[in-house]
Amino acid sequence: MNTVNFVTIPSSIVPDQEIIVYGERRLNYAQFADTVARLSTVFKQQGLKPRDVIAALDTNSDLYIATYYAAAKAGLTFLPLNYRAKEAELEYMINTADAKVLLAGDRYLELVERISARLKLARILAFRTGKPSIPRLDDLIAAAEPDESEAEVEDEDTSILMYTSGTTSLPKGVMLSFRDFTAYVTANVEMADGTDRGAALVCVPFYHIAGTTAYMTNVWTGRRLVVMPQFEAKSWLTLVETERITHAFVVPTMMKQILDDPAFSKTNLSSLTNLAYGGAPMPIQVIRRAIEAFPQTVGFVNAYGQTETTSSLTVLGPDDHRITGSPEEREKKLKRLNSIGKPLPDVEIRVRDEDGKLLGHGEVGEIIIRTPRIMKGYAGRADDAALAEGWRATGDLGWVDDEGYVYFAGRKDDMIIRGGENIAPAEIEAVLMSHPAVDECAVIGVPSEEWGNTVKAFVVTRAGARITPEELTEFCRSRLASFKRPEQIEFIDALPKNPLGKILRKDLRAPSGA
Repeated sequence: MNTVNFVTIPSSIVPDQEIIVYGERRLNYAQFADTVARLSTVFKQQGLKPRDVIAALDTNSDLYIATYYAAAKAGLTFLPLNYRAKEAELEYMINTADAKVLLAGDRYLELVERISARLKLARILAFRTGKPSIPRLDDLIAAAEPDESEAEVEDEDTSILMYTSGTTSLPKGVMLSFRDFTAYVTANVEMADGTDRGAALVCVPFYHIAGTTAYMTNVWTGRRLVVMPQFEAKSWLTLVETERITHAFVVPTMMKQILDDPAFSKTNLSSLTNLAYGGAPMPIQVIRRAIEAFPQTVGFVNAYGQTETTSSLTVLGPDDHRITGSPEEREKKLKRLNSIGKPLPDVEIRVRDEDGKLLGHGEVGEIIIRTPRIMKGYAGRADDAALAEGWRATGDLGWVDDEGYVYFAGRKDDMIIRGGENIAPAEIEAVLMSHPAVDECAVIGVPSEEWGNTVKAFVVTRAGARITPEELTEFCRSRLASFKRPEQIEFIDALPKNPLGKILRKDLRAPSGA
């Protein structure tokens, strides 16, 4: 199935239904489908042919979404670029993908011009105002006739080439097929039929898999999609109230900023029924605070997934976030807030040790998964995580309890080996985070001649809190085995993170030579 059908089928059923809101622009299905069709013509006029790569560098917008669907309609591969990437990373992604055309927003045109001599592009187009020397997409769309055709694509053709965030090395190009997206979207939501499905607020960037699957699922199911160019807490709160938002997705850093914003307590959030979060581990105190602060009608959902698996693998649903019942039941649910939930119906999960042996309930090892929506592979390189019989190693550590809930224990690469003992940073971080003076923390291993590695913790304290390294060490004494206790504690103003809130441990390791 060509994913442009996520637009064309609903537009033939409910053409007048409003589907996308961006600033002052409000588009129904018919208007959006017309923009997609004209853009498809524009791409063909630029000399693009099926399976060619077209890249986009900009913040979120309605036109950005239309660009993806127009690329699908023309049989192209879409390359959404991280607008926070450094020049060398952008050059690497564009050239290794062999992109033919780049669409760039105004704020990125100067950057693109600086590196243009090193790019293999055929041409550059401007998303917005542009420059006299660069054609504007709006002008080209206005002059184009709608493309009445639809490219025939194979299920395994690459629909999106999405580069991973590159927190530890150069980003890897994940090839996601038309089949991958069709399987994910049609399995999780029903097609639009005119029924009121609410309104979704999307603030995560479209170069991330969470942003991409958000616009795909909402456009297909007929949920009005309200697009934020970039996240800002006050604007998020305003839009939830004014647009009567029912569904939203945030990453942990966004959740904390929303709760901390002075406007939070004054905002009418009564329309919100589903608030999903993911992209990075959620600190337990932040989600507990959110459960208490948001209206009781809000259903929280924790989603864990990877770009390589076309989004979510496990989900911790609303019922698991309702801390009610007997003292025993409340204690069990509080413990489960640390989990990433249960596998989705089309996902199998196992845990293995370093020798590949499958582990039992409660045993920590590497999470491996099997699902029909695993990527085609990496562009230009082998997938060294592929296993026999369709299984794939995630590189994430975790365990499964006796009721099937999966718990995340950190990245395999982050494992600290001290004197032959394996130490998962997440376990130490959970203890440190339970101290009322600690706002955030991250744990790494630092080289040691005697032990191989020792444990070091970087700690961000809450505003106004006072605590010493010795007091934190003493706090850990009764809560952690002696070999797991931090031997160094450094207080810092903020943890280095990528745009989705994942901690950049490589930046913490660098000064220590780790």
